[in-house]
Amino acid sequence: MPLVVSMATTMVMEFTDRIFLANYSLESIAAALPAGIAAFLFISFFTGTAGYVNVFIAQYTGAGALHRVGAALWQGIYFAIFSGVMMAGLYFIAEPLFRFGGHSVEVQRLEMIYFRTLCLGAATLIVGTSLSCFYSGRGQTRPVMIFNMIGTLLNIPLDYALINGIWIFPELGILGAGIATVTSWTVVAVIFGVMIFSRENDRIYAVRKNRQFNLDLFRRLMKFGMPGALQFSMDIFGFTFFVFMVGRIGKLELAVSNIVLSIDSLAFMPLMGFSMGTSTLVGQALGRNCPDEAVSVTKATIHIVFVYIFFLALVFVFVPQMLLDLFRPDNLSAESYAAMRNTGVALLRLVVCYLFFDALYMICIGVLKGAGDTHFIMWSITITSLFVMILPIYIGIKHFGRGLYFAWICLTLFVFFLFILSFGRYLQGKWKHMRVIEKDAVLEELGPIN
Repeated sequence: MPLVVSMATTMVMEFTDRIFLANYSLESIAAALPAGIAAFLFISFFTGTAGYVNVFIAQYTGAGALHRVGAALWQGIYFAIFSGVMMAGLYFIAEPLFRFGGHSVEVQRLEMIYFRTLCLGAATLIVGTSLSCFYSGRGQTRPVMIFNMIGTLLNIPLDYALINGIWIFPELGILGAGIATVTSWTVVAVIFGVMIFSRENDRIYAVRKNRQFNLDLFRRLMKFGMPGALQFSMDIFGFTFFVFMVGRIGKLELAVSNIVLSIDSLAFMPLMGFSMGTSTLVGQALGRNCPDEAVSVTKATIHIVFVYIFFLALVFVFVPQMLLDLFRPDNLSAESYAAMRNTGVALLRLVVCYLFFDALYMICIGVLKGAGDTHFIMWSITITSLFVMILPIYIGIKHFGRGLYFAWICLTLFVFFLFILSFGRYLQGKWKHMRVIEKDAVLEELGPIN
């Protein structure tokens, strides 16, 4: 549950960002999601790879090889530093990238500002993601929750002040939203670093002693982590392509889709927390060579997630207007907003059609990642993205003039097929015999895992 809350803090941060930007101007909310999701497309690959240290630490913890935890953590840190340099280099692709999107000139200008700001500050997010694995991989999830909550509590008022020019801060609009987000990422990463590299943690987990670059361990992190990261990146790429193509239909259609996807994050980000928790517990169970425990963990998580999704679906179906009204732009006429809200209500009810499938997909992916079955994940998401979402949306909108609802139906089918593939792989049971750690990991006396 602390991991779910941690992911929910990220959702709250993004949700409030977009509320402030929607209230600021229609152009800002139209630009925020394409730019944000484009940056997240690249960031997700690096955070997904660095964050796979979580599975290594979980399996080392389950096997009792605590002295290997520090070595695994440092390989993630080295990869994160390299990733930050790569992300900063994406500053230069912003102009051609958003020109390709074909959105209005003003929206393109705002997209470039937001994208560049997030890319320049992404290093701190990737390092923070890697450091958080020290706690989450060992099942110590409360510190992850607390540190992320601190970042969120800093971000929200800073966001409001920098976007609108409150107190001593200048009015920066979408640039202010980007600066506030990067600042919170940095603070969280610094807190993790201060808390992890203590003398006591070095004595037990060798977090200082084992800081050298380990080529064998780094290769295994790349072998198992990169396919899983590519899976998540391809998932995000599908959504990125969806947003860009919807933008070609019209600015109002783009804005309402951005709002509905922001509301959909109420479901998605906590599901990531459930998925990460599942990976951790499955990894620990397999590290102890107890696959039956992993199955029990999976079933329990599915039951909890279904209760959560059920109540969220009730909100989306019966009171969607309440959520949509939070995003009402100040510079939009009552007639235009009424049309936008009606479309948003219809889209939210379409979201309900895939919520339960999305939940099962995320839990199954968590199981497969916790075991190391990442190559299957990578290929399944790549093929499904291409043939169920990307090509149909492109052909439908570009060549047949299909509209907003056609694009959203393709998105719904995309999620459904991901569920079918991941659930089928889970039922096969091959993941029960997979490990990411070396077979001769030294077993040590292991105390209770909290």
